[in-house]
Amino acid sequence: MVTQKVEVTNPEGLHTRPANAFVKMVKTFESTITIAKNETEVAGKSLLKIMKLGIVQGDTVTLSCDGSDEDEAMCALVTILQTDGTGS
Repeated sequence: MVTQKVEVTNPEGLHTRPANAFVKMVKTFESTITIAKNETEVAGKSLLKIMKLGIVQGDTVTLSCDGSDEDEAMCALVTILQTDGTGS
């Protein structure tokens, strides 16, 4: 398992478009992925639960990835949180 605290620098935070990109990316990995803000942790595959976290630019979240492709998953997901929300 790998865990990393990430400051969200994406100007949109994790609103609809970037949250959808995040969930789509999560679904490409075999690892179990969770994202947490403060004390609330949710499954990375749940768009609605991620949206309910209310993640905005400047928030620090904790990503956890557990599985055979955990390192690759962590790298890809951090990129989404720190770019325009699409990983580009």
